Parts: sequence; structure tokens; C-alpha cells
Amino acid sequence: MKLDRIVTDAALCMGRPSIRGTRITVDFVLRLIGDGLAPSEIVRDYPELTLEDIQQAAKYAAWLTREQTAPIE
Repeated sequence: MKLDRIVTDAALCMGRPSIRGTRITVDFVLRLIGDGLAPSEIVRDYPELTLEDIQQAAKYAAWLTREQTAPIE
């Protein structure tokens, strides 16, 4: 899986995964998608992003959800 546009840097965005070359975090992009914005609308509103950035943010989130979790008691 190619995720070369997703970076984590302790000095940037408090170490949260972000889009390479920006201060836009993956979780922010996902919240925009969850709010109903289409990728093309996100790119229009945030021109520093590309459609591939949006796609990789979604791929990264999908990868994270594949992790096994234990129920919280």
C-alpha cells in the first residue's frame, strides 16, 4: 500500500498524521468527508491538497481500522 503523502512528525501538528507539505491532518480530511464534502469540494476549498491526498487519507484510515482492538470494560 502506497502512503507516501501521509507523514508523522513530532514537530508538526503535535505528531498527528498529516498530508505531506501541509499542516492539514488526516483526521481533519476525514471529518470533512464525514460531513458530506466530496473530494473535489475539499480540493476546491483547500487548494494545497490534491485528490490523491484525499484518497491516501482515506486509505490510511482504512488501514488503521484493520488493527485488532480489545473491548473497553
